[in-house]
Amino acid sequence: MNKRELGEAYEEAVCLYLRKKGVRITERNFRCRQGEVDLIGRDGDFLVFFEVKYRKNKTLGYPEEAVGYAKQKKICKVADYYLYQKRLGGSIPVRFDVVAICGESVNWYQNAFDYIGGC
Repeated sequence: MNKRELGEAYEEAVCLYLRKKGVRITERNFRCRQGEVDLIGRDGDFLVFFEVKYRKNKTLGYPEEAVGYAKQKKICKVADYYLYQKRLGGSIPVRFDVVAICGESVNWYQNAFDYIGGC
């Protein structure tokens, strides 16, 4: 299994995990000029932009550590475009979550980071 197939398999597993937790996934791998977001879904009143990170083990660090400032800023730019494209504006509360998989362990970090504006 190549890296892309592995990523798709873990994103599918995360979709199932989130659905069991009550999240309704509305988009997968949303891409635009600003970048890409792994998953977009509704969790209660929130529109959530999910970043999925996987590591086989902790040798290279925890997967959630790979979502640094630059990645967060890129996700926020994609979120801005998505909200503009769907004409949602400020009408819906937005949250940025990270789902980290390390080996067999899954950690869902709700509200993992705040919106970074001022592109």
